[in-house]
Amino acid sequence: MSVSTLQTSLVDRAPVAPVTAPVRGPRKRGWRYGLTVAAFLLPSAVPLMLFVLVPMVAAAWISLNDWNLITPMQFVGVDNFVQLLNDPRTASVFGNTLYYIVGYLPLVYVGGLLLALGLNRALKGRAFWRGIYFLPVVTSWIAVAIVWRWLLNPSNGVVNTVLGWVGIDGPGWWTEPAWSMPSIILASAWKDLGFVMVILLAGLQAINPDLYDAAKVDGANAWQRFRNVTLPMLSPSTFFVVVISLINGFQVFDQVYAMTGGGPAGSSQVVVQQIYDLTFRYGAAGEAAALSWMLFAVILGVTVVQIIGQKRWVHYA
Repeated sequence: MSVSTLQTSLVDRAPVAPVTAPVRGPRKRGWRYGLTVAAFLLPSAVPLMLFVLVPMVAAAWISLNDWNLITPMQFVGVDNFVQLLNDPRTASVFGNTLYYIVGYLPLVYVGGLLLALGLNRALKGRAFWRGIYFLPVVTSWIAVAIVWRWLLNPSNGVVNTVLGWVGIDGPGWWTEPAWSMPSIILASAWKDLGFVMVILLAGLQAINPDLYDAAKVDGANAWQRFRNVTLPMLSPSTFFVVVISLINGFQVFDQVYAMTGGGPAGSSQVVVQQIYDLTFRYGAAGEAAALSWMLFAVILGVTVVQIIGQKRWVHYA
């Protein structure tokens, strides 16, 4: 090899520094960039301030006062919180709310997962059935509550009538303390199945089919592929569903107010229903605001625990 050829070869192999555009730091972007960012943020920031942050600050101040919505406030410090902690009704409404979540979350997740698995297949009219199952999600809770009160009517409801055909004496449902919360759980799960289905369906469609092919080559059967491929790869969607469902579960109100009003005998009284009653029935807005902040603290704590714990079981591809 000649020297000229060797030099040419070395030049060709020499690393060439990549040409990059000059980085413009935050200080060089100037006021125009800041105004542009502010213009895009304002449509969301203004409603957030007006309808979220300002009411939260106002509720924090109201929680430190005795107020009936009519007469001037009287500052009482943390007395509202102390009174709520000593009130047995506070533990009762939190217990009922937890009862609702424990019954609602597994039911809506398993049902939504089964629907997602079924509608992820190549079925005829698949888009139509997806729309049908999602329709209850966008339906008003008042309409849903009226329908479910009729379905679960103890005397002439459809559910008890069908149970009577097979020799089962149906319960009193929303008219009995023992069955009022299960009635609300059934109605809530039915309404929210479509939402969970859509989220999990999106997660299923994002799974790489090559993973299933590799599992088949290794001899995995259908259950093993579901347990070792589907569920781990679906964990980000599951995490999202669990977080959102828990937050919504702690704030359950519409279906309780429309179906049972917290009764009978307070058996379905939940935290938000108690906040409503304290404010508008008993004129204790200070206690209601304190209870709302207690609920916020519980939701925040549960959410933080989930975010920290998700590192152990959520797998991102």
